[in-house]
Amino acid sequence: MAEAVFSHIVAKRGLASHFHIDSAGTAGYHVGEQPDRRTVATCKKNHVAISHRGQLLVQKHFDQFDYILCMDRENLSNSTRVKPRSPCRAKLELFGSYSEDAGDLIVEDPYYGGLEGFEEMYERIVRCSEGLLERLIREKGIQTKTL
Repeated sequence: MAEAVFSHIVAKRGLASHFHIDSAGTAGYHVGEQPDRRTVATCKKNHVAISHRGQLLVQKHFDQFDYILCMDRENLSNSTRVKPRSPCRAKLELFGSYSEDAGDLIVEDPYYGGLEGFEEMYERIVRCSEGLLERLIREKGIQTKTL
């Protein structure tokens, strides 16, 4: 969901050409699968296109991306184990650190709950995505159009 939502927000701002956005998991049990039906339903309800297939985070990702963002401490720990020992390009951080809402630091996985958990996660991801995009615009010096 985070990949789809961030891509959607970036595209709405006309900035898609500035970013390569992807997602991967730290455990292999959903590799090759489509997103959870509740993720798809939540994205559809919010007019966010989603078409990703699950993939596993691997060492080469740390040299392909500027950021590897994790939803919770367990994924951060697992990602740290995958990270190469040699210097690499990617910064490894919690996605929730980009939200102004301190309650968003950890984005809980709603997998074992109902649809309402996915809707709450969507709202958190929007806040984190907006904060991340503003930070990246400043860092990269991207010129944006104002109306």
